[in-house]
Amino acid sequence: MAQKKRKSQSLLNGAMILAAATILVKIIGILYKIPISNMVGAVGRGCFDSAYNLYIPIYTVSMAGLPVAVSKMVSQQVALGRFRDAKQIFKVAARLFLLTGTVGTVLMLALAYPYAYLAKNLEAIPSIIAITPSIFFCCVMSIYRGYYNGLRNMTPTAMSEVWEAVGKVVAGLACAKIAISYGLSRFAAGAPVYGQTVTTEAEAMSAIYPYAAAGAAIGVTAGTVVGMIYMMILYKVKGDGITREELVNSPKPLSGSAIAKTLISIAVPVVASSLVFSVTNLIDSITVQNRLDTMIMANLDYVKSIYGDALAASQILDEDIAKYLYGAYTMSLDFKNLIPSITMTLGVSAIPALSAAWAVKDKKLVKISIESVLRVTLMISLPAGIGMGVLATPILDMLYQTGKSASAISIAAPIMAAYGYTIFLISLSQPMTNMLQALGKPSVPLRSLTVGAVAKVIANYIFIGMPRFNINGAVFGTVICYAIIVIYNYIALVRTTKVQVNLMSVFVKPLISSALCGVAAYTSYGLFSNILPDWSRGTLSVTNIVACAVAIVFAVLVYGISMLLVGGIAKDDINMLPKGEKIAKMLAKYGFIE
Repeated sequence: MAQKKRKSQSLLNGAMILAAATILVKIIGILYKIPISNMVGAVGRGCFDSAYNLYIPIYTVSMAGLPVAVSKMVSQQVALGRFRDAKQIFKVAARLFLLTGTVGTVLMLALAYPYAYLAKNLEAIPSIIAITPSIFFCCVMSIYRGYYNGLRNMTPTAMSEVWEAVGKVVAGLACAKIAISYGLSRFAAGAPVYGQTVTTEAEAMSAIYPYAAAGAAIGVTAGTVVGMIYMMILYKVKGDGITREELVNSPKPLSGSAIAKTLISIAVPVVASSLVFSVTNLIDSITVQNRLDTMIMANLDYVKSIYGDALAASQILDEDIAKYLYGAYTMSLDFKNLIPSITMTLGVSAIPALSAAWAVKDKKLVKISIESVLRVTLMISLPAGIGMGVLATPILDMLYQTGKSASAISIAAPIMAAYGYTIFLISLSQPMTNMLQALGKPSVPLRSLTVGAVAKVIANYIFIGMPRFNINGAVFGTVICYAIIVIYNYIALVRTTKVQVNLMSVFVKPLISSALCGVAAYTSYGLFSNILPDWSRGTLSVTNIVACAVAIVFAVLVYGISMLLVGGIAKDDINMLPKGEKIAKMLAKYGFIE
């Protein structure tokens, strides 16, 4: 009976907490990446992101599977009233995390030079070294995150993410600023800049960029330290909420070795599926930069004719053009990753909820959970993506117009728009992967990711090698990859659960409302940008900021009203929200839901 009295967050309630934290983290991230990009320019962003592309797969190997395994096992044991097993899982996971964190840190240091050499970007090495310690600290922090998620308490994870982001901003901005100031002072004094003899400011900045990027990478490490400390203090002070009565009434737990074997058996396929895509991103980084560099060397005059104005405005040396274009591409990735990072919280929240429903064979709750995750994912990603597409240039102008990355806006905007219109595919992939993992089918995402990853690398090689596409060719590979993943995983999800997904409710209604949202954003921005007086402060257009804000407000209102009118909001989704039953009754009263 004890387990029935426990309070836990519903799927959408937990997802809302994580989503709210993610949005706040992204806002804080804007206070990080935008000034960082404006300080270090597109070349510095290229160095930072090159380091990050090596970091992610090693991070994945070190800890990606264990939080999922811990969350799944803890949620299942709590659902069955085996609280002593939940405690034992936490202890065993802690030892495994410490081991993998140590190995991951050593591995990243060992691969720093070979990776930078293959990517033709040795300037990324300082950033790689600076970001390496965060792997260990992330692993320690994730001991607690996976455990609390399994207990259906997403608040500790959400708060640790916020503290992590704050630490990253403060340390990253400070260290990047110090690196730039030091380099410029050396140039002004006529001394070598970071070991290089320079004669012009353009050459000085070329020498400074890698170390400014390393300063930004130090921020990532500092943020993980802050997040880890928060989780350790929270657990020490507040514990996990499991009562003494629940422990006394629990059966004898499994042995540590048995739990370790189960954790590893769950984690390995999850790591494998995550690793395939992370390694693909690593290969993607290498192939994109290599292919771009090779193509530019063979077609330098043609590429300079395409981007002549941008290159001239940024005073980019010919040998830095490939890094400059790659840096412009990564500017668009900030927004490409923004929406999926929010919808990913649905997948994280679905793991314990769906695992528990599957364990007790509650088919109705399984169907509700799957449809809610898919529907809410599309309700968020479709309108946000279309809005991102139609407002790509104004948004980038608003954020980067005043810094060293301003010249790259014209290159990044078409890439950002293309990703916006297809972002729903990327947004669906991770929640689908998490749901299949919760259902005990981790090998399915592994297969789909493998096929998608191979397709992505091939497409990158073909399209980036075409001078007329150049860096824009990277978009083709990404879209093809995610289309394969989503279609494959959706078929497997339906076959495994025997759930008949209501596509009208899940996809068609949000798509109709999102199209209207896009029209509203496009027309209202065009109208207000023309009728408002031209008001600027330096190179910053206040008119553009106001027009963007008004367009977003109009788009949100049109989307919300149209979703209510077409009946796009489901009662099951409302019921899983805080105070959901009261909200559902009110909407039903006015005929907006059945």
